Amino acid sequence: MTLPCISLARRFDPAAHRPFVIGAEQVGWIRASDVALLARWPDVFACNGERVVLSPRFDTVDLRSAALGAVIGALAADGRIPGWRDETYAIRNAFDASPLAFIERAASRFFGTMTYAVHLNGIVEYGDRAPQLWIARRSDTKATDPGMLDNVVAGGIGWGFGVAETIVKECWEEAGIPADIAGRAAPGRTVHVLQSLPEGTQAEQIFVYDLALPDDFAPRNQDGEVGEHRLASVEKTARWIEEGAMTVDASLATLDCLLRRNWIDHDACEGIDTLFEPPY
Repeated sequence: MTLPCISLARRFDPAAHRPFVIGAEQVGWIRASDVALLARWPDVFACNGERVVLSPRFDTVDLRSAALGAVIGALAADGRIPGWRDETYAIRNAFDASPLAFIERAASRFFGTMTYAVHLNGIVEYGDRAPQLWIARRSDTKATDPGMLDNVVAGGIGWGFGVAETIVKECWEEAGIPADIAGRAAPGRTVHVLQSLPEGTQAEQIFVYDLALPDDFAPRNQDGEVGEHRLASVEKTARWIEEGAMTVDASLATLDCLLRRNWIDHDACEGIDTLFEPPY
């Protein structure tokens, strides 16, 4: 049986979407049902039934960002783009690529543009007994996946931040982990998600990290985005994943950790290897 998170991570129908193109490059996926919303701006988008193209007259990063920003503001006012974050994301198909434009984070799923995130597995190893994992429960007021279980630290990488900087920032904000401990995080693998969601398309590259935490350390949320932290056994954590109690992203990041450390059987994660390669 395929775990729910593995199926959901690639729950996407290209036929129900239209490529979003800037220049000669596809940078996103827009739901076919949402394309009509963009017809209000014929000077910004060319919609030909097969794809949505940003007008070539916007030929600089600043011009593209301004044009998209005006559209995004209007769509948000109409309730079409929920969960405004006041965070800037770059439109880029590779993490080290130059941005084609900048947009509000909340709009990334409407346009289906590539986003990047870090997920940290907080591990406590005792030596004389089985290891445990710190698991967070997301605040009930979160814009996405409220109340669901999550990794001890997880966050999107905004423009201007690198992976290491984001880890340190998110470790403190979400779990009160000081920088000297956060800096010890060790990289795992990279997970690729392409899934349809109520707010659009999540096309995301997740950098997975493991962090050994002292056995006398207890996470303490600083920014109000975490409802509580739980210290759980590998068995209980695996059961939460199987039951779908954890977010898709957190489930995949946790499975990567458990598989790399041989704490669970690879045969129980049918299909997960496909998620370590981009789906496009």
